[in-house]
Amino acid sequence: MRSYDQYCGLARSLEIVGDRWNLLIVRELLIAPARYRDLIERLPGIATNLLADRLRDLEAAGVVERRLAGEGSVVEYTLTPWGAELRQPIEGLLRWSTPLMISGPAGSDSFRPEWLTLAVPALLDGRVKVRSVVTIGLVLGNETLQLRATRSGFEVGPPDGRKLDASISTGPACVLGLAAGALALGDARALGLVEVDGDEAAVRSVFGA
Repeated sequence: MRSYDQYCGLARSLEIVGDRWNLLIVRELLIAPARYRDLIERLPGIATNLLADRLRDLEAAGVVERRLAGEGSVVEYTLTPWGAELRQPIEGLLRWSTPLMISGPAGSDSFRPEWLTLAVPALLDGRVKVRSVVTIGLVLGNETLQLRATRSGFEVGPPDGRKLDASISTGPACVLGLAAGALALGDARALGLVEVDGDEAAVRSVFGA
């Protein structure tokens, strides 16, 4: 592991998570613990030997640990309590990235809907307050996520069977723009970027600010 030889918290932190792929591995483990083959699938473009090296370094640093999944003998990777504290700086980077994201993905960019499970709450928390519980479906092509908004915050994940107040059909760049407040819902609808099905007031309570 490289060293900057500087007595500075940022330098010391970058020695652990600054190498290419490290924070993206942490991103995946913030979403859910994962087996090695799951990480290969969820990190398009990473070489298998590089993933092994990065996991070994993160484990040695105390960011990641291995455990047995369920009652079987399958090993999965998860964040240590200290590693899980990276959620806050990662959410800060997600908010900081808004100008880079609202123009949409480049033609070669891969996208996985579960990446929005971290980004959307990070963009909404502290900026939007709802008065009542709202459940909204986010329809992204053939995939659907569920956004649950309460007075205590926002959660995005797979649908859990709850009744939806409304759903919106759109693309990831539009979801991020709406969540960041960089795109108005009315403008998105006028441009044909989003379709609303159900209670529009529920959608506006989250994405109308």
